Amino acid sequence: MKVRCCIVGGGPAGMMLGYLLGRAGIDVVVLEKHADFFRDFRGDTVHPSTLQVMDELGLIDGFLKLPHQRLQKMQGMFGGETVRIADLSRLRVKYPFIAFMPQWDFLNFLRESGKRFASLKVMMSTEAIDLVRDGECVTGVKAKTPDGILDIEADLTVACDGRHSLVRERAGLEIEEIGAPMDVLWFRAGKRENENESLFARVDPGKMMVTFDRGDYWQCAFVIPKGEYDAVKARGLPALLDDIARMAPILKPGLAEVKSWDDVKLLTVAVNRLKRWTRPGLLCIGDAAHAMSPIGGVGVNLAIQDAVATANLLASKLVSGYPSEDELDAVRRRRAFPVRMTQRMQVVVQNNIVNAALQPGNQPLKVPLVMRLVTAVPWLQGITARFVGLGVRPEHVHSPRSAGN
Repeated sequence: MKVRCCIVGGGPAGMMLGYLLGRAGIDVVVLEKHADFFRDFRGDTVHPSTLQVMDELGLIDGFLKLPHQRLQKMQGMFGGETVRIADLSRLRVKYPFIAFMPQWDFLNFLRESGKRFASLKVMMSTEAIDLVRDGECVTGVKAKTPDGILDIEADLTVACDGRHSLVRERAGLEIEEIGAPMDVLWFRAGKRENENESLFARVDPGKMMVTFDRGDYWQCAFVIPKGEYDAVKARGLPALLDDIARMAPILKPGLAEVKSWDDVKLLTVAVNRLKRWTRPGLLCIGDAAHAMSPIGGVGVNLAIQDAVATANLLASKLVSGYPSEDELDAVRRRRAFPVRMTQRMQVVVQNNIVNAALQPGNQPLKVPLVMRLVTAVPWLQGITARFVGLGVRPEHVHSPRSAGN
């Protein structure tokens, strides 16, 4: 197979970039190793920055018809004291809320919407297993399909295959580890009809948890110290569920649905970024270029922003030929500042809130001064909302649209 662009990975970055390049009339293929997008406990938060992109693409009306929940005010309980984290209604944007939607619905929507572009092909059950090179230049990938091995020749290969990127590994790109003090246990708890609570995060001495109201269930993230999963597991599932029920009594009836450790998924948190995002003929974006902490739920939206910037910078060049490595590196130059600033803010939260919360002991927790200020001064809640909802220097769609698309 020969294409202008081969995208490895059908996550948010890969599917959005595939859609944008297909819209521009560029011959592009997206490789997704799984047979479908159905993977539980992936990033399900669609922030105002992504909703704006969907609007700019003319997709927002159909998108918001999909089942979702909306969040505007983010509140937490810190050592028994209620704090206001952010108020997205203060954002001067068209869609001032976070939409909670299963990621598979988002990805399926992009795939279905992209079917009208003859130049876009999405290949499911197709796993990239190696890069193809001509000297120092990456010229495509070798992929495993249900019908056997397939060599795909491409002027540009884009790695969108996540924080454990095989493409990045094969390219020998160096990772700068920033580190995170925690891992996360994801699980679902049942939710009774008319059962509602506005709390988003709970912090007690030695414990921290985030809950998302998903309509007919609670999606929960229980934060544990980095590398302590085996110790938590050794205490037994009942002990974990007792801790959770004490922190969030509203969850207690629904915890009956957590029957075994199979119902609890470990997310190993990593915060890192590549020092170099490119090789000749290759570009990494999204989690393949920078793994984000779950703090703020911004990972999906950073990946979407990368995809928009990539299309803005490279689509017109791909129409006519092969982008140079310097042209590919323009994506890193554009996106490095937002990535660094976002990770810096996540590290500040990790060091000042998460670390304190995870320290063992029974001493009462004091609400950090900055959280007291945000709670007391309403306009500050708009600043935190901007960081969470829009991020640093959000991207807008400027990539070309081919005739007929």
